[in-house]
Amino acid sequence: MEITVRHIGDAQFEAQARGHHIICDQPLDNGGYDEGMTPPEFLLVSLGTCAGYYVAQYLSAHSLVCPELEIKVVAEKAKEPARLASFRIEIFAPSLEPRHEAGVLRAVHKCLIHNTLLHPPAIETVVHCAALQS
Repeated sequence: MEITVRHIGDAQFEAQARGHHIICDQPLDNGGYDEGMTPPEFLLVSLGTCAGYYVAQYLSAHSLVCPELEIKVVAEKAKEPARLASFRIEIFAPSLEPRHEAGVLRAVHKCLIHNTLLHPPAIETVVHCAALQS
């Protein structure tokens, strides 16, 4: 899995993966043009859509239909170091019978992003600059 992020000016970046392009920006009050979501919002999108995918797979496997399925993800910020300290995933499935709640929860707990956040990966950062010429 790989993405490429390119700075396109001021606080804006373009991210590309498999031929798809999205813009990442900051709100006006943070020096951006508010033409795209912020990096933390993209993280919430990743968590919410991944959780939703696994819920949809559960519904499909059980021949269930829930056209009004909705996922809401909320995060709380923390300081020092700056980070998102907690997440809350809410699954709204109004037409689903309560007996499926445990199955939906099990499905969400299989989510790749959910598990990545629960078991943080190693992150290596490498900076490539121009080589010094003698």
